[in-house]
Amino acid sequence: MFPAEERVVGRGEFRGLEFVHVHARSIINHLADTSPLPFRHTINAYRGCSHACTYCFARPTHAYLDLDPATDFDRVIVVKVNAVERLRAELAPKRWAGDPVAMGTNTDPYQRAEGKYHLTRDLVGVLGEAGNPFSILTKSTLVLRDRDLLADAARRTDVSLCLSVGTLDPDVWRLTEPGTPPPARRLDAVARLNEAGVPCSVLIGPILPGLSDTPDQLDAVVRGAVDAGAVSISSVLLHLRPGVREHYLDFLAAQRPDLVAHHERLYARGAYAPRDERARVSTLVQDLVTRHRRSVPVGRTDGTATPVVWERFRGP
Repeated sequence: MFPAEERVVGRGEFRGLEFVHVHARSIINHLADTSPLPFRHTINAYRGCSHACTYCFARPTHAYLDLDPATDFDRVIVVKVNAVERLRAELAPKRWAGDPVAMGTNTDPYQRAEGKYHLTRDLVGVLGEAGNPFSILTKSTLVLRDRDLLADAARRTDVSLCLSVGTLDPDVWRLTEPGTPPPARRLDAVARLNEAGVPCSVLIGPILPGLSDTPDQLDAVVRGAVDAGAVSISSVLLHLRPGVREHYLDFLAAQRPDLVAHHERLYARGAYAPRDERARVSTLVQDLVTRHRRSVPVGRTDGTATPVVWERFRGP
């Protein structure tokens, strides 16, 4: 675990959270060349996430910090208070080749802690000043706070954003990701970012078997994403890695016991649902995208770019 230099109990709008201040040795994480992910460099200014998504694949990382993935991940947030300082040093021309950097790969960069610490905003500023390409994946409408800064960076370098919107069903949203902004507001953020000149996509995911996977539910999200002008729309079916699997099945047992046996069958062979099931859901979503894009009124400029960062969620 990082040596904690200070622990701060959240007050006011941050009540219920605890912030653990640490000084990171480095801020840019370098992935192995053998990694199947479509990027090689990531930044995570925070660890843990107050969005409290029941299915979050990053929960087990809290175990490495001697924290409980089930009870601490949502409320004990590790803050790398020297993140901006480290990034400036690591982007020095003699040390850095200007490769793209992905944010939001292990924790949401615009979670509630960002409203207090502004680390993501300052990281975006540094990357923009350096003309270094970057991407951001988030579920938070707080990203709109930085719309002008992101637009300025997009004029200097390649910038891509993606809002994760798994469902528009209010009951499913409240049940499975209670700390996130309403999904309709996220789609509004997609539209406003694209209008500002910041290319923004939508990731429909994770799609939750038995909860958010009906054709009508998926049709609603696709239609909303197209209407918001998403430059690309991709999807991912829930995957359950060890550590997350136990937490999610416990959640189902408490809230939707009728779905437990179905999930045990669907994920009997590992973290991912069978390939044909993933293909079925992906094909359904892409067919809906094609259908709704054809109905976009003349004069709209929705793009059809291929998703980049978000493809990492598809699995093997």
